[in-house]
Amino acid sequence: MSYPSSSRPRWLAAAAALVAALPAVLSAQAVSGAAKPSGAQLFGQRCASCHGAKGEGTKKYQKPLAGSRTEKDLAAFIGKSMPPPPARKLPAAEAQSVAAFMYDAFYSPVAQARNRPARVELSRLTVRQYRSAAADLVGSFRILQLPAGGTWDEKRGLRGQYYKGRRNRGGGGERVLDRLDPEVKFDFGATAPAEQLDPYQFSILWEGAVVPPETGEYEFIVRTDQACRLWVNDPNKAVIDAYVKSGSDKEYRAAVHLLGGRAYPLKLEFLKAQQGVNNQERLRAKPPENAFISLEWKAPKRAPEVIPQRCLLPGTFPEVFVLTAPFPPDDRSMGYERGTSVSKEWDQATTEAAMETTAYVVANLRELSGIADAAADRTDRLKAFCRQLVERAFRRPLSPELDQVFVERQFQKAADADLAVKRVLLLTLKSPRFLFREMGSGAADQYDTASRLSFGLWDSIPDQELLKAAAAGELATREQVLKQAERMVSDPRTRSKVRDFFLQWLKVDGHPDLTKDPKRYPEFNEAAASDLRTSLELFLDEVVWSEKSDFRELFLTDRMLLNGRLAKIYGAQLPGDASFQAVAAEGGERAGVLTHPYMMASLAYVESSSPIHRGVLIARNMLGRVLQPPQEAFTPLPAELHPKLTTRERVALQTKPAACGGCHSMINPLGFTLEKFDAIGRLRTNENGKPLDTTGGYQPVNGKPVRFNGVRDLATYLAGSEEAHGAFVEKLFQYLVKQPIRAFGPKAAPDLEHSFAANGFSIRKQVVESVTTAALKR
Repeated sequence: MSYPSSSRPRWLAAAAALVAALPAVLSAQAVSGAAKPSGAQLFGQRCASCHGAKGEGTKKYQKPLAGSRTEKDLAAFIGKSMPPPPARKLPAAEAQSVAAFMYDAFYSPVAQARNRPARVELSRLTVRQYRSAAADLVGSFRILQLPAGGTWDEKRGLRGQYYKGRRNRGGGGERVLDRLDPEVKFDFGATAPAEQLDPYQFSILWEGAVVPPETGEYEFIVRTDQACRLWVNDPNKAVIDAYVKSGSDKEYRAAVHLLGGRAYPLKLEFLKAQQGVNNQERLRAKPPENAFISLEWKAPKRAPEVIPQRCLLPGTFPEVFVLTAPFPPDDRSMGYERGTSVSKEWDQATTEAAMETTAYVVANLRELSGIADAAADRTDRLKAFCRQLVERAFRRPLSPELDQVFVERQFQKAADADLAVKRVLLLTLKSPRFLFREMGSGAADQYDTASRLSFGLWDSIPDQELLKAAAAGELATREQVLKQAERMVSDPRTRSKVRDFFLQWLKVDGHPDLTKDPKRYPEFNEAAASDLRTSLELFLDEVVWSEKSDFRELFLTDRMLLNGRLAKIYGAQLPGDASFQAVAAEGGERAGVLTHPYMMASLAYVESSSPIHRGVLIARNMLGRVLQPPQEAFTPLPAELHPKLTTRERVALQTKPAACGGCHSMINPLGFTLEKFDAIGRLRTNENGKPLDTTGGYQPVNGKPVRFNGVRDLATYLAGSEEAHGAFVEKLFQYLVKQPIRAFGPKAAPDLEHSFAANGFSIRKQVVESVTTAALKR
């Protein structure tokens, strides 16, 4: 049917018009479709040339595109900053499309786990692990020789033995007094330390052990105007020998390298006598001379100080083997030390270390083996000694085949027994069975479980109790492994390792000496900086090893540990010679580690605070966020260019450009909450005559934005944040185990986070849970 055009129904006319226009509509849709490519297409067109087709990185931008931003944050960052000038920025809709593609394809933690499944990597011993393993391998042959009472206890100080006149080298002389001295710092003047002693001539012997809080070089210092000798970790050779005085020297120094978490035998001998005078009548021809003595040390990153009571033990301890061979530094790019690469320099270092260890064992062979040189069966007994040594080095019993290679054959080839011992030691210490943690061959057994426990807690080889448990099949269940871990966590080596973790977590482990503008902060000197570091470490020890060991206490407490010197700087009322003690912070403004003066001073410039450094620490380490490095070199705006601006205003001005906004939109609001604390961590109320603005905020990965009205709000948030708890759990695990947490299965992280909460956020229990989880991996 047809209609005249003038009489067609309206619907038919409209339909005809739509049909006539259809080609144009379809063409427009095609054009429109071409103008709106997918996120994958946009990434390929605008981003892949710099970042790689899968975000893996290129020569221009080497870091992979992976992180912890939310998809929303990622879109905002891309919209503000990508691509870099002079290219045209992506419109908001395109930035959102690219972000969605990246997040699902390779950026998010879920995508990372899908694309690059983590695994337990073949791992050599780290430098710390090698030194600890060598010390404990040698020391394992001395433990049984400890006398009764030669164990750690609550007593601290040195045993002081006071003698009339001169104490003979063989220990002879009239001893009139025995006591426990908390430290060696005495000014006797012209008197004697006890009524029974002659003020003209007396001698003192202090004995015990010294416990260094961390690994490093310690400079021991004896200050005295009398004769003295000092032995540290070597009973046969004094590191300071001034027993025959000449000249007017009153200070003597000696450097000794020590490993943290071990007790080193120490002996200090003191003699007051008028040199060259033997006749009593001549001796008393004039009044007795004054006398003083102090035993000090200069610990790593510290000023000289009298060795404190907490670092002295009165017991009897054996010598510790301390390896001195230099090693190249380990890789720390993942935030913890890893032994996943082998270089020519590292191989050479292990050779030198093997030679040094061998020389030490051979020089002390009679003591370590308990075999007399003239014993008729010396060769057979040395063979048994070597077999035991190899088993301890390899952390498992020797098979007949390995026994033949590492022991029997070396004794067959050597001209004498001593040479055979050298051959066994060198072959053992250069073997991959000693040098590597995860050999990657065969199914894991209970000896592997024992090694994972000992390296997780001690960074060293298993002790005899752990090896016996493995041999008896008593490391098969979680309950059995947990029992061993709970025993081992109280060992001083664990305490040393956990302390080092916290110093790394807070980014003060490798911090250079703190210096501040002497005109602005005249009271802040080397001694004050040293005291502040001690204050922080004592605070960490107090929280971590308390009964509750509550992670939240790290943020919520308003107490600090101050001594008399620090009290003058930070407004506490203490005597000038007061020792470290808990002090309530002024105004209730303190918030645990967040505002500890050592933290504030470390995360600051010479003259001013640094919200950026402080915010980066909180974002990266406490919240686990991934931050990209600045695209360009960053130089802070000098305060003199903007003398009327506060630090907050200067930082906001400098980070205003779009290229900065992606990261600084997170960093700045976190750091600004700490602006009440200046460059030495002292409380202030204004800057440049302006009241301080300490408001801030944070956008969690999941959840609504959070606002902070100062650092106490931030501290409360961190203490209760699941995001912060998860970040801490992961960082602690990876530091202890030296492997990525994802390598232990998709449930490892959530299960550990659950146990952390279930155990009341106990740090000590979390250490045990972490190494137990790692040890049970088969």
